[in-house]
Amino acid sequence: MSELLKPFPWFDERFAHLGQLHDQNRLPHALLIHGMPGIGKAAFATAFAQSLLCQSPVQGRACGHCKSCDLNAAGSHPDLFILSPEEEGKQLKVDQVRGLGEFIYSTAQQGGYRAVVVDPADAMNVASANALLKMLEEPGSDTIILLVTSKMGQVLPTIKSRCQHIECHNPSETDAINWLMAAADNIDAEKAKSILHINRGAPKEALSYIEKGLNEHRAQLIRGLADILKQRRTALEVAQSWQKLDLEMLLGWFYSLLSDAARGSVCQSPELLRQDDARNMLNAVAKKTNPVKIFKLADKVHEERRAIMLRQNPNKQLLLENILLEWAALLN
Repeated sequence: MSELLKPFPWFDERFAHLGQLHDQNRLPHALLIHGMPGIGKAAFATAFAQSLLCQSPVQGRACGHCKSCDLNAAGSHPDLFILSPEEEGKQLKVDQVRGLGEFIYSTAQQGGYRAVVVDPADAMNVASANALLKMLEEPGSDTIILLVTSKMGQVLPTIKSRCQHIECHNPSETDAINWLMAAADNIDAEKAKSILHINRGAPKEALSYIEKGLNEHRAQLIRGLADILKQRRTALEVAQSWQKLDLEMLLGWFYSLLSDAARGSVCQSPELLRQDDARNMLNAVAKKTNPVKIFKLADKVHEERRAIMLRQNPNKQLLLENILLEWAALLN
């Protein structure tokens, strides 16, 4: 962290609620902040922690001018502890969590709160979670632990039960479009809307999509699915052509496409198809396929993606071949 963070505007209500709890001396010592990936939960948690550390808050927000805010802006506040894996995508090690103990039970150097942000909370295994449990139960006075996750199913029940849950929802489409246009270069409202639909309405995911240049990866997915339906390539050939693409990303996109097709099939309304880059293909599938078959394949794709998120290591070629063979069978 190298700046004073502000919560995204779609979190204003949640931020105000936590501020009211603080003003009423009812703020819990542990919060589990959860919601879809890419909507700014970690920034929300860190911004709230910074507001608690601020010496002169303005309407519940960090003032940006006091000594504490200067320290937070420099990323060096001694009473704020950010606990994250040493490498992205890796687990939080038990020694990392144990190292938090000295911070938790020390005196706040600035004389106010001590704040901890654990991001992501689902990166803890049983050993690291157990190391955190005692701190959650007895964190000491004027201490708050904010745990952030996009994968509630992977957070251990013992951790969940010791936190107050703060559910974070996606922003409205208007808010998301406006934010994405301001954050990205040379993008109009229609393009922003299209990219948001690809990324399930999550603004940060959409921005990452733009910055990483994922258009070609997405195009490979759409071309492959269309080629299978039009019998230009076999499921095995398409699976082979996808070997270098990120499997979790592919399955997430595929699941979203199937969800669109299922809605269109059930309601017989092409207006419900939200993903413009695949509209014709999805409309054909929706018109010609029993929705039960689409839902069945969507469930399978969802379960395969969930297995990957749980750090299982499937045979990529075999997994793709199986689901693409079922995709080919949708129109048969």
